[in-house]
Amino acid sequence: MKAVVQRVKNTSLSVEGELISSIGFGLVVYFCAEQDDSAEIDKKIDLLAKKISNLRIFEDENGKMNLSVQDVKGQILAVSQFTLCGEVRHGNRPSFISAMAPDMAKEGYSAFCAALRKYGVEVKEGIFGADMQINQLNDGPVTIWYDI
Repeated sequence: MKAVVQRVKNTSLSVEGELISSIGFGLVVYFCAEQDDSAEIDKKIDLLAKKISNLRIFEDENGKMNLSVQDVKGQILAVSQFTLCGEVRHGNRPSFISAMAPDMAKEGYSAFCAALRKYGVEVKEGIFGADMQINQLNDGPVTIWYDI
C-alpha cells in the first residue's frame, strides 16, 4: 500500500469538466493498493489512515511543523492512483502488474476514505478509475511518501 501526501492551500478535482470535489487548506492524499496488500488490507488501511490523520506537517505558532490536519481543522482530498505502483527499473514504460485488481482496489480506496473519517478528518473523494484533472496549490511544498 502506497500513499503520497501533499500539503496544500487549496485543491479542486474535476472529471470531464465537471467539478467533483474541492478542499481548502489541508492535504491531498494519492492512494494505491497493491496485490500483496490483500492479506491484511484492513489492518494496513487503518494504520495508514491513522498515520496520515496524525501526521504533523502543519506549522505551530513557532513556525515548527508540529500540527496535524486534525489540529488545524484541515480537509483531505483522497485520490485513488494505481500509477503509484508503477515499476520503472526495466525499460521506459512503467509496469503496473503489482496493482491490486480494480474491484478490490475500489473497495480498498473506499475503506481508506472511511478510515480517515473515523479519525475525525473531513474527507472529500475523487472518482475511482476516472480520468481526473486535479488543480492544486501546494504549500511549502511538503510531500511525504508512505509505503506500508
